[in-house]
Amino acid sequence: MTTKTAGLPVHEQLYRGKAGAPELVEVPPASFLMIDGQGDPNTSPAYARAIRALYAAAYTVKFAVKKAGGPDGRVPPLEGLWWGAEAAGFEAAGKDSWSWTMMIRLPDGAAAGLVTAALAEAARRKPDLPIGSLRVERFAEGRAAQVLYVGPYAGEQPAIAGLHAFIAAQGGRPAGRHHEIYLSDPRRTAPARLKTIVRQPIA
Repeated sequence: MTTKTAGLPVHEQLYRGKAGAPELVEVPPASFLMIDGQGDPNTSPAYARAIRALYAAAYTVKFAVKKAGGPDGRVPPLEGLWWGAEAAGFEAAGKDSWSWTMMIRLPDGAAAGLVTAALAEAARRKPDLPIGSLRVERFAEGRAAQVLYVGPYAGEQPAIAGLHAFIAAQGGRPAGRHHEIYLSDPRRTAPARLKTIVRQPIA
Protein backbone atom coordinates (compact mmCIF):
# COMPACT_ATOMS: atom_id res chain seq x y z
CA MET A 1 0.00 0.00 0.00
CA THR A 2 1.42 3.41 -0.94
CA THR A 3 0.94 6.81 0.62
CA LYS A 4 -1.38 9.22 -1.18
CA THR A 5 0.64 11.82 -3.09
CA ALA A 6 -1.04 12.63 -6.41
CA GLY A 7 -4.29 14.01 -7.77
CA LEU A 8 -6.13 16.35 -5.47
CA PRO A 9 -4.35 18.87 -3.19
CA VAL A 10 -3.02 17.10 -0.11
CA HIS A 11 -5.56 18.53 2.31
CA GLU A 12 -8.43 17.41 0.05
CA GLN A 13 -7.01 13.91 -0.37
CA LEU A 14 -7.11 13.49 3.39
CA TYR A 15 -10.89 13.95 3.44
CA ARG A 16 -11.63 11.19 0.91
CA GLY A 17 -11.37 7.44 0.83
CA LYS A 18 -12.88 4.17 -0.30
CA ALA A 19 -15.14 2.45 2.20
CA GLY A 20 -13.46 -0.50 3.87
CA ALA A 21 -10.10 0.10 2.15
CA PRO A 22 -7.44 1.31 4.64
CA GLU A 23 -4.58 3.36 3.25
CA LEU A 24 -1.48 5.15 4.42
CA VAL A 25 -1.44 8.94 4.39
CA GLU A 26 1.06 11.64 5.28
CA VAL A 27 -0.73 14.38 7.20
CA PRO A 28 1.01 17.77 7.01
CA PRO A 29 0.68 20.44 9.71
CA ALA A 30 -2.46 22.59 9.62
CA SER A 31 -4.08 25.15 11.89
CA PHE A 32 -7.32 24.29 13.66
CA LEU A 33 -9.89 25.79 15.95
CA MET A 34 -10.03 23.41 18.92
CA ILE A 35 -12.01 22.86 22.10
CA ASP A 36 -11.56 20.19 24.79
CA GLY A 37 -14.03 18.31 26.95
CA GLN A 38 -15.09 15.03 28.47
CA GLY A 39 -18.22 12.89 28.47
CA ASP A 40 -20.62 10.97 26.29
CA PRO A 41 -21.12 12.95 23.04
CA ASN A 42 -24.65 11.53 22.77
CA THR A 43 -25.82 12.98 26.08
CA SER A 44 -23.39 15.71 27.20
CA PRO A 45 -24.78 19.27 27.00
CA ALA A 46 -21.18 20.53 27.14
CA TYR A 47 -20.36 18.57 23.99
CA ALA A 48 -23.34 20.00 22.12
CA ARG A 49 -22.41 23.55 23.13
CA ALA A 50 -18.78 22.97 22.16
CA ILE A 51 -19.85 21.93 18.64
CA ARG A 52 -22.08 24.97 18.29
CA ALA A 53 -19.23 27.21 19.42
CA LEU A 54 -16.84 25.67 16.89
CA TYR A 55 -19.21 26.18 13.99
CA ALA A 56 -20.11 29.73 15.05
CA ALA A 57 -16.41 30.62 15.11
CA ALA A 58 -15.57 28.74 11.91
CA TYR A 59 -18.28 30.50 9.91
CA THR A 60 -17.24 33.88 11.31
CA VAL A 61 -13.67 33.18 10.16
CA LYS A 62 -14.95 32.06 6.74
CA PHE A 63 -16.83 35.33 6.18
CA ALA A 64 -13.93 37.40 7.52
CA VAL A 65 -11.58 35.75 5.02
CA LYS A 66 -14.01 36.48 2.19
CA LYS A 67 -14.44 40.10 3.31
CA ALA A 68 -10.65 40.50 3.34
CA GLY A 69 -10.50 39.44 -0.31
CA GLY A 70 -9.67 35.78 0.23
CA PRO A 71 -11.44 32.77 -1.25
CA ASP A 72 -15.03 31.96 -0.33
CA GLY A 73 -14.25 28.41 0.69
CA ARG A 74 -16.47 25.89 2.46
CA VAL A 75 -16.13 25.36 6.18
CA PRO A 76 -14.22 22.07 6.52
CA PRO A 77 -15.82 19.10 8.28
CA LEU A 78 -15.88 18.62 12.03
CA GLU A 79 -13.06 16.46 13.38
CA GLY A 80 -12.53 14.80 16.74
CA LEU A 81 -9.64 13.35 18.71
CA TRP A 82 -10.81 10.75 21.22
CA TRP A 83 -9.20 8.88 24.10
CA GLY A 84 -10.33 6.92 27.12
CA ALA A 85 -9.51 6.78 30.80
CA GLU A 86 -5.86 6.29 31.76
CA ALA A 87 -6.26 2.56 32.33
CA ALA A 88 -8.30 1.87 29.19
CA GLY A 89 -8.07 2.53 25.51
CA PHE A 90 -10.63 4.48 23.53
CA GLU A 91 -12.62 1.39 22.53
CA ALA A 92 -12.69 -0.11 26.05
CA ALA A 93 -13.55 2.98 28.06
CA GLY A 94 -17.16 3.84 28.83
CA LYS A 95 -18.49 6.81 26.91
CA ASP A 96 -18.95 8.88 30.06
CA SER A 97 -15.19 8.72 30.59
CA TRP A 98 -14.25 9.65 27.02
CA SER A 99 -12.10 12.73 26.63
CA TRP A 100 -12.24 14.64 23.38
CA THR A 101 -10.80 17.50 21.41
CA MET A 102 -13.20 18.67 18.72
CA MET A 103 -11.80 20.80 15.94
CA ILE A 104 -12.34 22.46 12.56
CA ARG A 105 -9.51 23.25 10.16
CA LEU A 106 -8.83 26.92 9.53
CA PRO A 107 -8.48 28.24 5.96
CA ASP A 108 -4.93 27.97 4.68
CA GLY A 109 -3.20 31.33 4.94
CA ALA A 110 -5.75 32.93 7.28
CA ALA A 111 -3.84 35.67 9.13
CA ALA A 112 -3.56 35.29 12.89
CA GLY A 113 -4.96 38.78 13.46
CA LEU A 114 -7.98 38.04 11.27
CA VAL A 115 -8.72 34.84 13.19
CA THR A 116 -8.36 36.58 16.56
CA ALA A 117 -10.74 39.35 15.48
CA ALA A 118 -13.22 36.79 14.11
CA LEU A 119 -13.21 34.87 17.40
CA ALA A 120 -13.91 38.08 19.30
CA GLU A 121 -16.78 38.86 16.92
CA ALA A 122 -18.22 35.37 17.29
CA ALA A 123 -18.05 35.65 21.08
CA ARG A 124 -19.85 38.99 20.94
CA ARG A 125 -22.61 37.59 18.75
CA LYS A 126 -22.99 34.30 20.64
CA PRO A 127 -22.39 35.11 24.32
CA ASP A 128 -24.23 31.93 25.34
CA LEU A 129 -21.60 29.70 23.72
CA PRO A 130 -18.14 28.80 25.11
CA ILE A 131 -16.28 30.55 22.29
CA GLY A 132 -13.79 31.85 24.85
CA SER A 133 -12.75 28.23 25.43
CA LEU A 134 -11.68 27.79 21.79
CA ARG A 135 -8.02 27.91 20.89
CA VAL A 136 -6.03 27.98 17.68
CA GLU A 137 -3.44 25.21 17.43
CA ARG A 138 -1.02 24.07 14.77
CA PHE A 139 -1.60 20.32 14.60
CA ALA A 140 0.56 17.73 12.86
CA GLU A 141 0.03 13.97 12.68
CA GLY A 142 2.58 12.88 10.11
CA ARG A 143 2.37 9.26 9.03
CA ALA A 144 -1.05 7.72 9.64
CA ALA A 145 -3.49 5.15 8.36
CA GLN A 146 -7.12 5.91 7.65
CA VAL A 147 -10.24 4.30 6.29
CA LEU A 148 -13.66 5.53 5.20
CA TYR A 149 -16.42 4.03 7.32
CA VAL A 150 -20.06 4.24 6.21
CA GLY A 151 -22.72 3.60 8.82
CA PRO A 152 -23.90 4.59 12.30
CA TYR A 153 -21.30 5.86 14.75
CA ALA A 154 -22.14 3.04 17.16
CA GLY A 155 -21.05 0.47 14.56
CA GLU A 156 -17.50 1.75 14.01
CA GLN A 157 -15.71 -0.90 16.07
CA PRO A 158 -15.05 -3.39 13.22
CA ALA A 159 -13.64 -0.55 11.09
CA ILE A 160 -11.34 0.51 13.96
CA ALA A 161 -10.18 -3.08 14.49
CA GLY A 162 -9.56 -3.49 10.77
CA LEU A 163 -7.54 -0.28 10.67
CA HIS A 164 -5.37 -1.44 13.57
CA ALA A 165 -4.82 -4.78 11.84
CA PHE A 166 -3.79 -2.93 8.68
CA ILE A 167 -1.29 -0.88 10.69
CA ALA A 168 0.20 -4.06 12.19
CA ALA A 169 0.51 -5.56 8.71
CA GLN A 170 2.59 -2.52 7.69
CA GLY A 171 4.97 -3.21 10.58
CA GLY A 172 3.71 -0.26 12.62
CA ARG A 173 1.74 0.33 15.78
CA PRO A 174 -0.93 2.87 16.73
CA ALA A 175 0.40 6.07 18.29
CA GLY A 176 -1.37 9.23 19.35
CA ARG A 177 -5.10 9.72 19.59
CA HIS A 178 -7.96 8.09 17.73
CA HIS A 179 -9.06 10.60 15.08
CA GLU A 180 -12.41 10.85 13.33
CA ILE A 181 -13.50 13.20 10.55
CA TYR A 182 -17.25 13.58 10.08
CA LEU A 183 -18.08 14.01 6.40
CA SER A 184 -21.87 13.84 6.88
CA ASP A 185 -24.32 15.99 8.81
CA PRO A 186 -26.09 13.60 11.21
CA ARG A 187 -29.09 15.94 11.31
CA ARG A 188 -29.71 15.40 7.60
CA THR A 189 -28.25 11.94 6.93
CA ALA A 190 -29.69 8.54 7.82
CA PRO A 191 -27.39 6.65 10.24
CA ALA A 192 -26.73 3.91 7.68
CA ARG A 193 -25.35 6.50 5.24
CA LEU A 194 -23.13 8.52 7.57
CA LYS A 195 -19.58 8.85 6.24
CA THR A 196 -16.67 9.06 8.68
CA ILE A 197 -12.93 9.01 8.06
CA VAL A 198 -11.32 6.97 10.85
CA ARG A 199 -7.63 7.87 11.20
CA GLN A 200 -4.86 6.54 13.44
CA PRO A 201 -1.32 7.95 13.59
CA ILE A 202 1.42 5.33 13.27
CA ALA A 203 4.66 4.82 15.18
